[in-house]
Amino acid sequence: MYRNCFKRVIDIIVGLLVLGLLWPVILIAALAIFLEDPGPVLFRQERLGKNGTVFTMLKLRSMRVNSEHTGSGVYSEKGDPRVTRVGRVLRATSLDELVQAVHLVSGKMSLIGPRPPLTYHPWPIEEYTPEQLHMFDVRPGITGWAQVNGRKGVEWHKRIELNCWYASHVSFLLDCKIFFMTIAKVFSNADNVNTGATVEPAAEESAKK
Repeated sequence: MYRNCFKRVIDIIVGLLVLGLLWPVILIAALAIFLEDPGPVLFRQERLGKNGTVFTMLKLRSMRVNSEHTGSGVYSEKGDPRVTRVGRVLRATSLDELVQAVHLVSGKMSLIGPRPPLTYHPWPIEEYTPEQLHMFDVRPGITGWAQVNGRKGVEWHKRIELNCWYASHVSFLLDCKIFFMTIAKVFSNADNVNTGATVEPAAEESAKK
């Protein structure tokens, strides 16, 4: 009942509350982004959602315009010059994720669930194993089990394993646990910096055999 009904109701309520109460914060952040680096204040990126369907995920832009495929590519390490001063604050506080409340209302995302991967990273949907595809059995989340168990420092095979475990064990109590663990992570800013590429070449080749 929770997985198929109440979870969705909670997502809609939370999404509406965030948009209704925190819109001034989003507006101020958007203005700060534009004043430092004129251009679109929203960053749009194609991600894989439930059942592997592609959707456009929104974030408040934290990097300079058109910097996604420059420098270190999808990885943003500590001191990355592509990240603006405002962007560093947004990332440290996770405020760049606030606009994803629209996805909670629309049903593209859930408050708790696997973070939606890029369409090409860590690898295309066609290269996921049958076991790994189970992470797409649920809606992607703003935060999830992998995020509170290492966040950006977790190698992708392990991250997907954690996501699949969550997809098989969805419950209200588990979601509550993840929610409060996420709050602790945000306030401590723990595991919020990439320490390097999180797809191990050896593991990747082994997975394809």
